[in-house]
Amino acid sequence: MKKKAYGFNEVRAARAIVAPKLPYEPPRPRRYCPKIALIGCGGVAAFHLRNYRQMGLNVVMLCDLDRSRAQQLARDLFPEAAVVTDFQKVLRRDDIEVVDLATHPAARVRLMQAALNARKHVLSQKPFVLDLAVGQRLADLADRQGVRLAVNQNGRWAPHWSFLRQLVEHRTLGKLATIDFTLAWDHSWIASTPFNTLRHLVLYDFAVHWFDIATVFLGGRRAKSVYATLATSASQPFAPPALAAVVADYGDAQTRWVFNAANRFDQCDRTMLCGNKGTATSQGANFNDQQVTFTTARGTASPKLAGSWFTNGFQGAMGELLRAIEENREPEHSARNNLATLELAFAALGSAESGKPVAPGTVRRLSGALLRSCTPRPSPSAKVSKKKP
Repeated sequence: MKKKAYGFNEVRAARAIVAPKLPYEPPRPRRYCPKIALIGCGGVAAFHLRNYRQMGLNVVMLCDLDRSRAQQLARDLFPEAAVVTDFQKVLRRDDIEVVDLATHPAARVRLMQAALNARKHVLSQKPFVLDLAVGQRLADLADRQGVRLAVNQNGRWAPHWSFLRQLVEHRTLGKLATIDFTLAWDHSWIASTPFNTLRHLVLYDFAVHWFDIATVFLGGRRAKSVYATLATSASQPFAPPALAAVVADYGDAQTRWVFNAANRFDQCDRTMLCGNKGTATSQGANFNDQQVTFTTARGTASPKLAGSWFTNGFQGAMGELLRAIEENREPEHSARNNLATLELAFAALGSAESGKPVAPGTVRRLSGALLRSCTPRPSPSAKVSKKKP
């Protein structure tokens, strides 16, 4: 009799099967092509505009306090667009129906409120708000004004996550028991930027995409508790803690996130979903280079997916908003939908500070210790990479 390895059943190699064709591509409106304004022309704005141009969207105005920065983007991507420094000029144009707000959170609430009161549809940058009550009020305001408010959680349409989401929605994997995210990458480019003073850089600014997609995979379920820890790597060249681990307990399921933002060698981004009917993984050197594989009783499939996070993601976030407006429905990434993501993220930050498990929804706002700065103390011996992952 052939011996089996201790603690493991012998597993035969699954036969190869053809992956199903699932609608993972970013949604687009059928005919609706409104005039769009972008407010906030910082670093991420170029990704927005490049994808909007590729989609054939009608961006007619760019707004930023730094006129030269907005002018440069207009020259490069939408030369016919007007450039302004006063966002009130955007709101006064009745022909502009959609506003893309790509500013920092502190300034964004006032801008969102003004845009919604002017009956503009809004795509808000993430993280959506720093206070759950404020987010609820903005969602309610959008409903009263008869407009749509969505959050730019563009990772939902990254090809690998979007395909995994389709597997879950088609019940290919059955009921999920565990979701595991493992990221080991080099985030040292932030050492010479203002991000170097943000204590919760990993869990607050970066991981919100990973919290969001876990919420999507689990159909919006709220965890019973969240436990998170932080640590500083001996080799990291920046101040915020580079190491973080989070566990969310759902009673009959768990989600686990492990982050190492100071890994300079053999970088890895891995997602694994285990259900009672199948297991799916996506793995690669970064979030734009991913290979999905899933196995069920029928066999194993590895679909070939087109696109990347920085194309499909940004196109999907705006495309889904426009499609929802066209179809007169709530967008999948609506402000109200995003509150479940923020509850999870806020709980993780609260747990990391208290050292105790925290129930999502009990940390209502980020302030004080949760947003405190850290003193930049980069290691003089560490080599700082200028490249973003």
